[in-house]
Amino acid sequence: MTNTDFFAIDTFRSPVAVEGEDRQTFLQGLISNDTQRVSQTQAIFSAFLTAQGKFLHDFSVAEVEGRYLLDPETERRADLIKRLSMYRLRSKVKVVDAAADWAVVVFAGPGALARLGLAPTAGLAKPLSGGVVFVDPRLPALGARAFLPRAEAEATARNAGFSAAPIETFEQLRVALGVPSGSRDLIPDKGILLENGFEELHAIDWDKGCYMGQELTARTRYRGLVRKRLLPVEISGAAPAPGTALMLGGVEAGELRSLGPDGKSGLAMVRLEHLDRARAEGLTAGEATLRPSVPDWMRLPEQVG
Repeated sequence: MTNTDFFAIDTFRSPVAVEGEDRQTFLQGLISNDTQRVSQTQAIFSAFLTAQGKFLHDFSVAEVEGRYLLDPETERRADLIKRLSMYRLRSKVKVVDAAADWAVVVFAGPGALARLGLAPTAGLAKPLSGGVVFVDPRLPALGARAFLPRAEAEATARNAGFSAAPIETFEQLRVALGVPSGSRDLIPDKGILLENGFEELHAIDWDKGCYMGQELTARTRYRGLVRKRLLPVEISGAAPAPGTALMLGGVEAGELRSLGPDGKSGLAMVRLEHLDRARAEGLTAGEATLRPSVPDWMRLPEQVG
């Protein structure tokens, strides 16, 4: 990581536009957060689930020139467009690929938010050079995100006083903070939001009413069914491949989900019943030892350490 304020074009994420006069009510019935909160001064983080409440996509939602822009994973944005379009019915709305015209830009570093004139409030937004910049709605420590006209995106970022960096610099920060990102960390059709920190990362509105997958998400919360959590891990030795089982003695206690760019850190799903011991002794995969930690933004059940 770096102590310099930097920007990067987020090649892992690409814009999708939801346009039309019914865009707010259309998305409201489909995603996990409250679209009534989205405005020129507020962006949100949200997820699109299966009817059974399992993860499909995650993205920020911001308002730009009378449309919503979303930033799903680049390689999976066609799937999101297809799935959202299935529910259009008679709604006055269209869902289109906006990657040719818009870029997703990240800004990070110790002075990034102040340089952009933003207070460290999740989702706080303001116009920027024909687009919008907003505090990362997941966690202000991640800096800011922006949707900017693609042709001027780099110049806009440099004019704001930021140095260019590869997107991997931001990814290292994200992994260190324990924040998941899409299908690299959540298995589509299987992942559960509450196991992956989506409540603490402001992706769920518990009062908005029904949306796709709402019933299972609410039941998981109110019945206390979360038995494992995605946590950052520090890796000693040769990093195992994502998907590798993590052992504690002779017991399978978790699974590595993704690696940070440095190959010495990652995110792993860890069973909470083994967390105290895993933090003290480390988990193993072959010759590697992986030691989990609990980020300060995360809330765990009182019975675990």
